[in-house]
Amino acid sequence: MLSDRHIDRWLSGLIAKYPDLSACRNDTEAGYRCLSRAYRAGGKLLACGNGGSAADSEHIVGELIKGFMSKRPLSADRRIMFESLFQKDGAYLADHLQGALPAISLVSHSALVTAYSNDVAADMVFAQQVYGLAKPEDVLLAISTSGNSGNVVRAVRVACALGVTTIGLTGSSGGTLADLCAVTIRVPWKSTPDIQERHLPIYHTLCMMVEQDFFGGMDEDGLEEDGDVRRA
Repeated sequence: MLSDRHIDRWLSGLIAKYPDLSACRNDTEAGYRCLSRAYRAGGKLLACGNGGSAADSEHIVGELIKGFMSKRPLSADRRIMFESLFQKDGAYLADHLQGALPAISLVSHSALVTAYSNDVAADMVFAQQVYGLAKPEDVLLAISTSGNSGNVVRAVRVACALGVTTIGLTGSSGGTLADLCAVTIRVPWKSTPDIQERHLPIYHTLCMMVEQDFFGGMDEDGLEEDGDVRRA
């Protein structure tokens, strides 16, 4: 896990750019700690939301599965493994693969989403995916500007029943998610566009912090952290 000094630098950098997010500082730190613990335990992130929050779910997964601010080169052991198995193509594989932090966007499974919506219940799709995919070591990131999206709330309830850590990313009230999630990051705005505009720098910061945690590199102030390369 990042040192307290590095955590403070990341969060101070976020708040310097977006002063209104000072109200979210402690919960953003708590969200980072949940993610770090989950990845150290061999877990993964599941993310869900509707509309713009669905797009955010996809965006977050993109930052975690591949290099974001770091190139995340493979470890020497992994490189040797690929080269010994596939010779010339093994070197190409090793050169172009990057360390990954496992993450799944629940909004992207179009065949399942449409089939379940048609055959069972549209507001239960995310809940079904959590039931089928989640393990206790995972984290569910539930994104809802109101905190009251029915399909997101039901997914969180299933996650809680399974012992999965839950993080809510919402607007000022937190809605129903505020009472359900282990951590709720409540952006101090009420308008959906204003909330969504501030969700992005929060989850970017979380992704950068977790990336530095596991793959090293520099933070915004030039401080180095070696990182935990077990996932490289």
